[in-house]
Amino acid sequence: MAGFEYQSKQELMDAIHSLYLLLDGEFDEIDEASRDIAYPDVDRTPAEIIAYQLGWMHLVMGWDRDELAGKPVQMPAEGYKWNQLGGLYQAFYAQYSHCSLQELRLLFRELEQQWLVWIEGLTEEELFVQGNRQWTGSKENWPMARWIHINSAAPFKTFRSKIRKWKKIHRNQDQDA
Repeated sequence: MAGFEYQSKQELMDAIHSLYLLLDGEFDEIDEASRDIAYPDVDRTPAEIIAYQLGWMHLVMGWDRDELAGKPVQMPAEGYKWNQLGGLYQAFYAQYSHCSLQELRLLFRELEQQWLVWIEGLTEEELFVQGNRQWTGSKENWPMARWIHINSAAPFKTFRSKIRKWKKIHRNQDQDA
């Protein structure tokens, strides 16, 4: 089974929530002073990881909200094209740069719950049948569930590995200091 193929809405929601809990738990050991420390072997700081997730999850729900309201859907975001994602990520980081790590985690926790409520309000057909939302495009095998997966469950898992690597490097830096 491919990572985005779920048998039901509940299976999708359970996967998202369990991976969220694992990712969030990795931040327990990171202190505020370390939130913006970057290491060459890890492409994002702890704060950037959460800001990235906040940015994408808001965008995806916004695409759906805009389509349902009859508004034009701007993908990935107003002022950005798909080949300009680096700039979009920088905008995410800037948007949340004033937040402490604890504030970021709280925003992430609240948004993950909103994300699950949003999914709960969708039908199985809306989630798993391609073409129920125009914003999902016309590519075969790209229903809403896949968009939801690649913007939550998949990066939650990837970022957990990255933050674990970051913590290992950080511990070693502390021991060398």
